[in-house]
Amino acid sequence: MMMRVLTMSLLLALVALPSAQAPVEKLDLAMIAKIKEEGLTRSQVMDHIGWLSDVYGPRLTGGPGIMQASEWALAKFREWGLANPHRETFPFGKGWSLVRFSVHLVEPQIEPLIGFPAAWTPGTNGPVVADVVRVAIATDADFEKYRGTLKGKIVLTQPAREVRMLEGPFVLRMTAKDFEEAATVPPARGNTGDEAGRGGRGRGRGDGPTFQQRLQQFYKGEGVVALFNRGGESDTAAGGSDLSWRHQRPDGGTIFPTGGGGSRGADAGTGLPTVTLAVEHYNRMVRVLARNVPVRVELNVATRFYDETTGNGFNVIAELPGTDPVLKDEIVMLGAHFDSVASGTGATDNATGSAAMMEALRILKTVGARPRRTIRIGLWGGEEEGLLGSRAYVREHLGDPATMALKPAHEKFSVYFNSDNGTGRVRGIWLQSNLEAAPIFRQWIAPLKDLDVAAVGPRSVTSTDHVSFDALGLPAFQFMVDRLEYNSRTHHSNMDTFDRVQDDDMIQQATVVAVFAYNAAMRDAKLPRKPLPAK
Repeated sequence: MMMRVLTMSLLLALVALPSAQAPVEKLDLAMIAKIKEEGLTRSQVMDHIGWLSDVYGPRLTGGPGIMQASEWALAKFREWGLANPHRETFPFGKGWSLVRFSVHLVEPQIEPLIGFPAAWTPGTNGPVVADVVRVAIATDADFEKYRGTLKGKIVLTQPAREVRMLEGPFVLRMTAKDFEEAATVPPARGNTGDEAGRGGRGRGRGDGPTFQQRLQQFYKGEGVVALFNRGGESDTAAGGSDLSWRHQRPDGGTIFPTGGGGSRGADAGTGLPTVTLAVEHYNRMVRVLARNVPVRVELNVATRFYDETTGNGFNVIAELPGTDPVLKDEIVMLGAHFDSVASGTGATDNATGSAAMMEALRILKTVGARPRRTIRIGLWGGEEEGLLGSRAYVREHLGDPATMALKPAHEKFSVYFNSDNGTGRVRGIWLQSNLEAAPIFRQWIAPLKDLDVAAVGPRSVTSTDHVSFDALGLPAFQFMVDRLEYNSRTHHSNMDTFDRVQDDDMIQQATVVAVFAYNAAMRDAKLPRKPLPAK
């Protein structure tokens, strides 16, 4: 035990001190002190999160909430005196919003059910009462077992799942073991799934429809009323996990909606209403049906689709202009995804990251920082559908990763910092395999030791917007934060609400982001780059 403590103490000491061979960073400690004082004692970050989640959540790309949130954010940028606040659009498809939803078990007994419709699901055209059946179709041959039997039915698409007693860690703050792991590079795990979109939402692109598409067509052709599922498995880690944190997700009414509701394209709204239920309520129906007792449900789903326009998909941009005659055209960029999924209010995913980046710029403007480089903020749309907004920004301004055809602004780009892992404190930064940045960041975090910033992790992490910049060989980094309840409770669930946000941690996060942005904007040289990726 003593040896482990000594090992950890040595690791932290090495992280905190600059390398003997590294150039000394010229840190403006007086300004860093001002940033910390403003950020820690007069923070507005929780107010930002309240507006983004309580008032405007959910912020599904293409829906009304995210547009209203963008108007609020642009107004704040103008109020703070930031330059050029605006939206930049990108193609997205049809938008969607939920209008009404209710679901009740009516036989064998009355029970309100906990659930949430999948995004882009069509409605039921008013309340319907229907028999519920359990269907098990695993291959094309199984279609014939059910042909002619499903008209007017609600289908349970999954078997029951065991609901275990709650045990083990649910709130995760980094420990000595986690810091030790953060200092390593794990074995390659193959395709991260980024190109297919977050959470496996990519569509099949073979010569014909996938099995799931054929299954949906079968249900539709048979006259099924709606599809019910009970979400994913309980042992899981949220997408883009950057440490090997795996643990039981608590049930108890927390649901993690799954199953695509439908297309955003011209055929939007032509599928079947799809609903994820709390596993306890779903399991009850499976068990009752196994006793040969009829189950009936009353369901009402009302949704609205929004035609594709030039403004359906957008990013929100503003900046604090640089002051150095030579360096002012170089860009330090802060970013976080502005959109959310539909099932919660998008508080920890990702009002927290968006608010931290906004607050960092407010802090810098308030303390009178005069950055040499321009500090720009990008609040991204369409992240949940496959990093669409940040990828569109990169293609428009910096270059095309598919061809490696670079634009002039690529040379002027210094660094991108991202936050998208919930409400925890910043404990360090992931290097994205850019090892030349390590001695720089080690010096930057030395004045932040009192805020619990400790680690510089070498590995590349995935599945969020810094990947779009990294694809062009640009320095792009994700902050390392305590996951808290992000993996276990809030990520893509109905419990992603303001009440799960931790105010002290968010105050720290925004302050640390402001210090990193200022340091990057003031140093003589841009951040080091990795070699350009191969074409």
